[in-house]
Order: sequence, then C-alpha cells, then structure tokens
Amino acid sequence: MEQVRKRLLWIVWVAVGIVALTAGLFEGGLLPEGTLACDKITEFYFLTIMEIVSICVIPVALRLFKWAFVRRQLVRAPQGSGLLLWGTLRLLMLCLPMVCNVVLYYLFMHPAFGYMGIILLLTLFFIYPSSSRCHNETDGSHS
Repeated sequence: MEQVRKRLLWIVWVAVGIVALTAGLFEGGLLPEGTLACDKITEFYFLTIMEIVSICVIPVALRLFKWAFVRRQLVRAPQGSGLLLWGTLRLLMLCLPMVCNVVLYYLFMHPAFGYMGIILLLTLFFIYPSSSRCHNETDGSHS
C-alpha cells in the first residue's frame, strides 16, 4: 500500500513541479509571455474548452471513489492495484487540466486560465493521497 501511495504522491508533486517550473520560466523572462494574446478566436476556443473540462472534472474526481463499481475495485483489488489505477486516473483528471491552464494563462495572458489552474490546484488538497486516506479508501467498511 505504501508503494502505491508513493506513486500517487509522485504524480501530485510532478504536476505541481511542472506548474512551478512553467511559471518560473515565464515569469523569469526565459519564455515569452502573451505570444498568442492577439489571437482572440483561438483564445475563445481554448477558454471554452478549458472551462467545460474544469467544471466537469472537479466533481467527477471528487466523487469518483463513491461510485459502487469503483468502490468494489478499490476494496477487492489485491495489494492496492485498484487504488493505483483509480487514484492515478483521479489525480490526472485534475493535474492535466491544471498544467494546461497554467500554460494557456501564460500564452494568452487571460486571467480565467490562471483562476481555473488555482481552483484545480486547491481541489488537489481534497484528494491528496495521505496514508490515512489511502487506507480509508481501500477499507471495505465504507461500502
């Protein structure tokens, strides 16, 4: 179980590290900010897509482990393999749009991308793979 938890933590910290590195590169002037700011049509398309994705993935990620078929796999899978599969999926549902929103924020310099990235980052705190959370989610007493 501890090995699974470490893999899930690795996903979280790699995503946060990518976000920090991206922000550092753009803020430090190593990458040019606002390179797509003039392309308003593309900005509109990306903004619409990322708003829909962000609005949809947050509740799904937060409720994923409550669904009966997922819960059964979490409890019955040997040695936390269900937690590795579903935990990875849940973390990636939040981390990938978070990274995309940060990159898009710096490409378009549109605050909505930044706000969505911050919201997704804050949502990670609700599913952070602590040791007690991993044990509780694979415990059969909550089914």
